[in-house]
Amino acid sequence: MEVAILVYGGFDELDAIGPYEVFENAADAGADCSVSLRTIEATDPVTASHDLTIQPDGPLDAVEPDLLVVPGGGWNDRSTAGAWSAAEEGTIPQRIRALHDEGVSVAGVCTGGMLLARAGVLDGRPAVTHAGALADLRATDAEVVDARVVDDGDVLTAGGVTSGLDLAVHLVDREFGSEVAETVRTEMEYEPRGRVHR
Repeated sequence: MEVAILVYGGFDELDAIGPYEVFENAADAGADCSVSLRTIEATDPVTASHDLTIQPDGPLDAVEPDLLVVPGGGWNDRSTAGAWSAAEEGTIPQRIRALHDEGVSVAGVCTGGMLLARAGVLDGRPAVTHAGALADLRATDAEVVDARVVDDGDVLTAGGVTSGLDLAVHLVDREFGSEVAETVRTEMEYEPRGRVHR
């Protein structure tokens, strides 16, 4: 399973790095899984919402992902960098839509779900996002549900920042089995919380 985590200026660090570590630990536990941090275009280092600077692994087009994870950040305060500005600019939602149309599963963490909504992939589907953006999600064609993680098969969403860990652990369990997921949880000393809506 090839996992690409999309990073862009102003993304929330934990939205991306939490799932990255979960999938890396799953690979270490024997899962047929690789994960990388990808940008829409080749770029210099990317600065996240709390000023962490990372060097992406390369552009999204350099891999053929089975799963695209989209972090949020900068939506609720309408930041000039982050999910809000990325949605307004339009390139990221277009790419999400194109990949989903090609059969790639997509997962939105926190307000990354709003980028999925802007892409139209949440239309008529159950979804959740950060509590501060639920009114915005209700204004779309998504069916807002009360859950920490929403699994609708090839489209998944998760609530606030730390829920990216829950989403990734859930996906590890779904794709690679409970034994691998338990190994990851033990290694990370992490117990998912809240409800998974399926």
